[in-house]
Amino acid sequence: MTIEEVHQLIRTRRSVYPPQYIEQEIPKAVLQKALENANCAPTHKLTQPWRFRVMQGTAQKRFGIFMSEKYRSITSLETFSIAKYEKLKMNPQKAGALIAICMQRDPKGRVPEWEEVAAVAMAVQNIWLTLHAYGVGSYWSTPDLLEYFGEFEPLEEGEQCLGIFYAGYYNELPRGPKKEVAQSRVKWLD
Repeated sequence: MTIEEVHQLIRTRRSVYPPQYIEQEIPKAVLQKALENANCAPTHKLTQPWRFRVMQGTAQKRFGIFMSEKYRSITSLETFSIAKYEKLKMNPQKAGALIAICMQRDPKGRVPEWEEVAAVAMAVQNIWLTLHAYGVGSYWSTPDLLEYFGEFEPLEEGEQCLGIFYAGYYNELPRGPKKEVAQSRVKWLD
């Protein structure tokens, strides 16, 4: 891969959402490569705080049912939305795979929590770029129901779920947002 290809990969990575996915399962080998690359993320004191749970097939359906039913059980009749209920139930089934993004705090507390969150985010970026290189679109979802993930899949002591990573093949890469030039966010010091 040339440096220009690296630039292109990074600059064309986009959030691709479940309604944009086509019905095609992501091969386990592709997901495995992405997860191996996640494990190459930098991590202070080698705490390697990332933990992932991959869902495909029936696990995706079970997760959608869990999320929609949890939403129903904790939401008042006045604020309940059928559209949100259906979205929570069906979006997981539209993906080629889901990855629960979890973080295991260092039991010794050797590094601040923000450093471990940052390490997990870097691991997720490695997944995202790897899947993008394979033609798989993705996005990191942070639904307000994440605090209940441990009821769906037990978490270890000190572990928490930081999001659900949706991934799926798509027909057309969406246009990216018009971002300001990098120089508007950079100050060079002498």
